[in-house]
Order: sequence, then C-alpha cells, then structure tokens
Amino acid sequence: MERMNVNPTRMILTSLKKKLVVATRGHKLLKDKRDELMKQFLELARQNKILRQEVEQKLALVYQNFAIAGAVMSPEFMEEALMFPKQGVILSIGRKNVMSVDVPVFSFEKGEGEGDSGDIYPYGFAATSGELDKAISGLSEVFASMLDLAAMEKEVGLLAEEIEKTRRRVNALEYVMIPKLEVTIKYIKMKLDENERGNQTRLMKVKDMMLEEAIREKKKRDEAILEAYKQQKRQKSS
Repeated sequence: MERMNVNPTRMILTSLKKKLVVATRGHKLLKDKRDELMKQFLELARQNKILRQEVEQKLALVYQNFAIAGAVMSPEFMEEALMFPKQGVILSIGRKNVMSVDVPVFSFEKGEGEGDSGDIYPYGFAATSGELDKAISGLSEVFASMLDLAAMEKEVGLLAEEIEKTRRRVNALEYVMIPKLEVTIKYIKMKLDENERGNQTRLMKVKDMMLEEAIREKKKRDEAILEAYKQQKRQKSS
C-alpha cells in the first residue's frame, strides 16, 4: 500500500492517529449500517414478491373480465360506458426515513363524485355486461395494492442504491484509507525512531568529545602544576 506524502513529524503522527481512530469507528458504523440495510432489503424484497404476485393475479382476472366484456359488447358502447368516471381519486405522497434513506409513502382519498352508496360504476346496468362490472370492481379493489406495490418497489430500489453506496464507502475505508493511514503511521514512527537513534549517537559523540577535552585540560593543568613545583624546587636549591 502506498503511503501518504507527508512530513514525518510528531504533529503529523498525532493527527494521523486521530484520523485512523475516526476512520476505524466510521468503518464499523458503516459496516453495521450496510448489514442492517441488507437485512431490511431482503425482507422487503420478500414482501414485494408476495404483493406483486397477488396484484398480478388480481389484474389478470380484471383483464380477463375486460376481454370477455369486450367480446360481448361493442367497442364503441364500452368506450362510451367508461368515458366519464363516477369517482375521482386524490393521491398524496409522503415520506418516511429508513436508515437515513427517504422513501415514498403513497395514500389516496376518493374525490368528488362519491355517493353515499359508494357506487363506482359510471354507467347503467341494463345494457352492459356483468363481466364489465366485475372488471371495474376488481380494479377498485386492487388500486390500493397497486399503490402499495409501487411504493414498495421504489423503496427497494432506493435501499439497493444506498446499499451500493455504503458498500463502496466501507471498501474504500477498509482497503484504501485505513491501510494507507497505518502504513504512513508506521513510516513516521520508523523515521522518528531513526532520528531519535541518530540524536542519541550524536549526543554520545559530543559527550566523548567533551570528556576528551576535559581530560586534556586536566592533563595541562597537572603539567603546569608539576612544572611550577620543579621551578620552585630549583629556586630553593640555588
């Protein structure tokens, strides 16, 4: 792993150690987040599969009834019967937070045109097919499930994107950032230890030089004292 291009000083070493602590803690948190996201994603995907199968079965029955009604009734009369819906729908979109991911929540209310009886058929029953009634009723029943399915599939997609982002961040910390910090910290420690050994060697050399200088000065003083003593002795003898 290539190290960072930094000066090997104690200040930089302290700063990198703090960054390594933060990176390690962030890696653990992101890893826990990724695992929890995966857990929720798998559970949501299972629910989504069940709901999709249920919606597809209901829609298949609706399409079957529409096909039978289309075979019995003329296309013009069917189009005229369904031209003006009797009920409206007011769709509202909210949001909820799932592991820091904003996912949509769909809800709806029946709008204008809803009668007290809750009649959903925009036509009379005299000239229409019973299969058309079943198709309209089936669509009315499956509408809420279709909204739930749309919200759930969008949530699955958003969670998948967040899982991929979190996975990339975990890998970047685990295989790039943390190893690079560790290599750089090791390099700075080795440099500082090397400098410390060099300083100790220079101090030992300076100490030896000072000791040698002290020995020479002491020797000179001893020689001067001895010479003075000899001169004093010669003066006395003369």
